[in-house]
Amino acid sequence: MEKLLSGDRVAVARAISVVENGEGEARALLRSLFARTGRGYRIGITGPPGAGKSTLTSRLALHYRARGLGVGIIAVDPTSPFSGGALLGDRVRMGDLETDTGVFIRSMASRGSLGGLSRTAVEAADVLDAAGKDIILMETVGVGQSELDIAGAADTTVVVLVPESGDSIQAMKAGLMEIADFFVLNKADRPGAEQAVMSIQMILHFREAAEWNPSVLKATASTGAGITEIAALIEGHRAHIERSGALESKRRKRIAQRITGLVSETLRVDFWTPERKAMLVRRMDAVMRLVSSPYDVADELVDHFKSQ
Repeated sequence: MEKLLSGDRVAVARAISVVENGEGEARALLRSLFARTGRGYRIGITGPPGAGKSTLTSRLALHYRARGLGVGIIAVDPTSPFSGGALLGDRVRMGDLETDTGVFIRSMASRGSLGGLSRTAVEAADVLDAAGKDIILMETVGVGQSELDIAGAADTTVVVLVPESGDSIQAMKAGLMEIADFFVLNKADRPGAEQAVMSIQMILHFREAAEWNPSVLKATASTGAGITEIAALIEGHRAHIERSGALESKRRKRIAQRITGLVSETLRVDFWTPERKAMLVRRMDAVMRLVSSPYDVADELVDHFKSQ
């Protein structure tokens, strides 16, 4: 435990592996670490495929390292259909950081999460937080649709778009507008960048006024252009939500969601005993013959659970 809390890379890697494997050992570890969390600032990087999220994440990590800050990166890759593990594409694209002892990178599988962020990725962020990382960058699967859970897991959420994604308006409709604290139009050296920025700004203009209104920054992560401005806006957003109390509110909501999830998981495990699984199998024939309905069977199973 002492090695983990001091940031030892091997100890951190082992702890995250325990978290990924789940079971009782993971819960015991996370319980013991929780009092040491809350210091690391969590930044979510999301957006459609091909937007350059990994390159942007890598450049931000280099920026924070230049300031002497410890950085943790959780790159949530699509789950391999063969192994069930992460495809590790992000680790390949972040090779420049691998030798920096102040940076810890972990690729994790999305495990089918439609929101682009697996539950274990959020728990791995707790491990990095307890290990003393000042900045935790969480890059999610670029499914381009429902990546909404990153907004609950991060303190600041950055949505990355590119001119070639073409229809920025469609990205807005996909729900990304609601979760973005600001937008980055990456690969801004390509044709159509100005038009894309104007399209996003026009849509944002129709949003209801709020204490914090998202802005749009242009960047070319491959050359490092715009990275300093992005980091400055992240700091500005952080100062704003700390001052307004929104950061505490966001973290309170995150913990409430975690507790709800833990309760749901525990009840699911307790519910599906061999007896109730067999009961479901027995009742399936009646459902298939339309003699009974799924609602009837569900009620019977719940009643049986309550009676126990």
